[in-house]
Amino acid sequence: MLSMILCAFCSWTIMILFIGSVWLTLRKGIIHLKTLHDIPCSGCEYFTNDYRLKCTVHPKKACSEQAIACIDFEPKTSACNACNKGRRKLY
Repeated sequence: MLSMILCAFCSWTIMILFIGSVWLTLRKGIIHLKTLHDIPCSGCEYFTNDYRLKCTVHPKKACSEQAIACIDFEPKTSACNACNKGRRKLY
C-alpha cells in the first residue's frame, strides 16, 4: 500500500514538473519571438534583401538583435515617380 502511494506521488510530481517545464519554455520562446519582431531591418532604406549583403551600412549587425537600436535606421521612402509611370490609371 505504501509503495502504491509513493509511486502515485512520484508520477504526479514528474507530470507537474514536466508541465511546468513546457510552460516556461513556451514563455521564453514567446518573449524571444517578440524581441525578434522588434528588428527594424526590413523597413530600412539601407536593407538590400540580399543574403550576401543584407545592409550597406552595418552588414554584420543586419537582421540580428544588435540591429534593434540601430542609429542609422532610415525608413524606406515611397516608390519613385519613374516606377509609378506604368501604373497610371487609364480613363
